[in-house]
Parts: sequence; structure tokens; C-alpha cells
Amino acid sequence: MPTQQDRNDEPIHIDAEKARGAEIILTKRRKRVIFIAGLVGFVLLALVFGLLA
Repeated sequence: MPTQQDRNDEPIHIDAEKARGAEIILTKRRKRVIFIAGLVGFVLLALVFGLLA
């Protein structure tokens, strides 16, 4: 187990290329349907609350 002296307290540096967003991989039909339904639901909620405001 590392002691206090052994620990490296320097901040972690991540290059911009590695920090960019990841891909969304939807391999199964069920996952694709759930993902698209979530997007559609979000848009519908935004429209309803936009019309009520």
C-alpha cells in the first residue's frame, strides 16, 4: 500500500484529442429504440414547456 510520500499529487493531464467525446455505439435494436425514444421524448417535452412558457 502506498504511503503519503509515495503518492503523486500532481494533477492529471489529458490531451485534447483523448478528452473529446466518445462514440455512442448501439449494437442491439432494443438499445437503438430506447435511445431514439429518449431523444423524441426530450424534444416533445421541450416543445410542450416552450409552448406553455
